[in-house]
Amino acid sequence: MEKIASFTIDHIKLEPGVYVSRKDHVKDQVITTFDLRMTSPNDEPVMNTAEVHTIEHLAATFLRNHEEFKDKTIYFGPMGCRTGFYLLLAGDYESGDIIPLMIEMYEFIRDFKGEVPGASPKDCGNYLDMNLGMANFLADRYLTHTLYHIDEKHLIYPQ
Repeated sequence: MEKIASFTIDHIKLEPGVYVSRKDHVKDQVITTFDLRMTSPNDEPVMNTAEVHTIEHLAATFLRNHEEFKDKTIYFGPMGCRTGFYLLLAGDYESGDIIPLMIEMYEFIRDFKGEVPGASPKDCGNYLDMNLGMANFLADRYLTHTLYHIDEKHLIYPQ
C-alpha cells in the first residue's frame, strides 16, 4: 500500500505553523485541507484531550458563524496525534491566505470565557471532557509563538 500524503511529511523537521496539507477536487470545487500545527511533533508534549475537545468546540462554533467563511467551512477537527488540527475549506487557498482568519479564530479561543458552546449532555457525546483554561492558554501560545510573526518557513512543509 502507498503511504498517504500526511505520512510523507518529515515530522522530525515539522514545527508549529499553518500548512496546506492537500488539495482535493470534488467536481468543479477545490477543497483545501490545512494542517494547523500547534506543537512540534515528537519534541513537545501533545495536547490533552480535554483542551483539544474545547478548542474543537470553540473553533467550529467560530468558523460556522464567521461572516465570510461560514459557508466555506467543511470541517474543523483534531489530529489523532494531538499536535494540531485540520481545517477543510471550500476553495483554492494557500497558507498565507488564512492567517488573518486563524489569528481572529485563536484570539476568540484565547479570550473566550463562560460556557463552552455545545458542552452539555444533550449536545455532545463527551461533554465533561473540557478544559477551557488550557484551551485559552494554548490558543495564546500559538498566537504568540507562531501566528503573530509567522514566516515562510512555517507556511510550507519542510523538505
